[in-house]
Amino acid sequence: MPATLSHLECSACGEHLNANELQNLCPVCGSPLLARYDLAKVKASITPQQIEDRPRMGIWRWQELLPVSDPQYMITLGEGDTPLLHMPRLGQRVGLDHLYIKDEGVNPTGSFKARGMAAGVSRGWELGVKAFVTPTAGNAGGAMAAYAAHAGLQAHVFMPKDAPMTNQIETQIYGAQLILVEGLINDAGKAAAAEGEKNGWFEMTTLKEPYRIEGKKTMGLELAIHFKENGQWKLPDVILYPTGGGVGLIGMWKAFDEMEQLGWIGSERPRLVVVQSDGCAPIVKAYQQGALASEIWQNARTIASGLRIPAVRGDRLILRALRETNGTAIAVSDDEILEAQWLVARLGGVFAAPEGAACYAAVIKLVESGWIQADEKVLIYNTGSGMKYNEILPKPVI
Repeated sequence: MPATLSHLECSACGEHLNANELQNLCPVCGSPLLARYDLAKVKASITPQQIEDRPRMGIWRWQELLPVSDPQYMITLGEGDTPLLHMPRLGQRVGLDHLYIKDEGVNPTGSFKARGMAAGVSRGWELGVKAFVTPTAGNAGGAMAAYAAHAGLQAHVFMPKDAPMTNQIETQIYGAQLILVEGLINDAGKAAAAEGEKNGWFEMTTLKEPYRIEGKKTMGLELAIHFKENGQWKLPDVILYPTGGGVGLIGMWKAFDEMEQLGWIGSERPRLVVVQSDGCAPIVKAYQQGALASEIWQNARTIASGLRIPAVRGDRLILRALRETNGTAIAVSDDEILEAQWLVARLGGVFAAPEGAACYAAVIKLVESGWIQADEKVLIYNTGSGMKYNEILPKPVI
C-alpha cells in the first residue's frame, strides 16, 4: 500500500506541519490540525469499485484515505461498515418516504467513538506513543481504552463523576486508569491536559490531535456506497448529526470534499444539520446569531451526555460546514429526546442512544416547519446504543 498521508494543515491559518511527528494543536495559532493526503496518488492506486469489492475490513477498507501506512499498526475490533436502515414506519409518521438511520450503536464499545479511536490510537502507536490520555463524556473513554488494550498500550481516562455507569465500568474493564472529575467534560479536559503534560501521555482530546477525525470521516465515505445509483456513488439530501464536539460532522464534510477531488462523487452536498439539546446548545446559538464561533454554554444540562459539551473546539469548522452546505442547527428538549427514543425503538426497532434519538426529534420539527421536504432522502445518525445509558424511558405517547 502506498503511503498517501502528505502533511498536516492548520484549519485556521493554513500552516503546514510534518505528519510524521506527533502533533496536537497548531503551534502558530492553536487551532485544530487536519490530515492531508496525496490525492493524485490515491486516485492512481485505487478505484471506487475496488474499494467496494474489498472484504469487511472495518474502517481500513478506506486505508488509502487514512493516516496509517504500515498495516501492522492498523488496529481493528470490527468497527465501521455499520448498517444503513430504511425506516418506513418512522418516516410515515412524519410524511417521509425515504428516512434512514445509520446505526453506529453496533460498533465495538457500542458507539461511533470506535471509529475515531481506531484511527487515532493506531496512528499514535505507529508514531511511537506508549500512553494515551483523554477527557470524555463517556463513550470516547471506553473506546480509547479498548483500542489501547488491543495494542498493549496505556490509557488514562478523565470523566465527569456523573457520567453513565456503563461508561465507567467499560473503561476500567479494558484496563485503563479512570479518574472521575467534579464538573463537566471541560473540567475533565483541564485535568487530562495537566496530567498528560506532567506524565508524558499523548493527549487524545477531541480535535486536539488530527487523527480521530480521520476515523470518523469513514461514516461519510460509507454513505457514498449506501446511496449508490446507476453505478455512481451518491449522497443523501439531508444528514442530521447529534453534535457535541462535532468531530463526526467535520469528518464527513472533509470526506465529501476528498471524494469530490478524487472524482468519486460530484459537487452536490447533503444539507448538514447540527442537533443539540436545548440545555447545551452553543452551536445552535452561534448559528442563529450568524456568528463565526460559539461561546461557552453556561450551566449545561441534558440527559444526552454526549451533547453536554459546553465549549466546542471545532466550532468554526462546524459553522463553516453548515454554511457551505446550506444546512441548519436545531435544539430539542430532553422530553422530546425521550419521546423520540421510544418512537425510534417502537416504530423502527432501534434502541437509540439519547443523542441519536435527538435527531429524530429534530426531524419532526424540521418537517413541520417545511425545511425538510417529503420526497427528500433524510439520514439520521444514531451514534450509540441506548443500552449504554441509565435514562428511564417515558410512558408510550401513541
